[in-house]
Amino acid sequence: MRMRGRVVGPLALGLALVVARAHGQTESGIPPGTPEDVVGRLYELVTFEAGHTPDWTEVRGLFLDEAVIVLRTSRDALSVLSVDGFVADFKAFIERANVGETGFSETIVTMRSMVFGDIAHILVLYEASIPGSGRGPQQGVDSFQFNEVPTAARPVPLELMPPGPSAPQAEEP
Repeated sequence: MRMRGRVVGPLALGLALVVARAHGQTESGIPPGTPEDVVGRLYELVTFEAGHTPDWTEVRGLFLDEAVIVLRTSRDALSVLSVDGFVADFKAFIERANVGETGFSETIVTMRSMVFGDIAHILVLYEASIPGSGRGPQQGVDSFQFNEVPTAARPVPLELMPPGPSAPQAEEP
């Protein structure tokens, strides 16, 4: 089954609600694709070179307006955000960590998809790094849930797990 969708999700930071659309173009003009395409595009957009920042219009276009993002800000704390809140939080991270000058990378190590009827669940093991920071890449896990909705948006829960000792490691090929 080929589903087209839009996703939400602060990469590796918490718990969120995701909504997907099945038909037409997104508000930003991005043609919808498979859930894997949408997730891959999100990682591409939040990865940027020194002197650049993400195209926030395109990032917003991957989300539905109704999306709710819950960031895990520590092992014991969560923050509930709208799409605009997520973008504002990411912009604050860029400024706080000075990654506008260094660049930022969040790449997919492996992606696993499960499709059941009109629902897709995607797990992503990723690596995030700040070039020149002296710290190696940190791994984390994101979990995205898509629901094919031809005419109306319906939120579907998903969970994202931050990097840490309980995060699964990449499998050897």
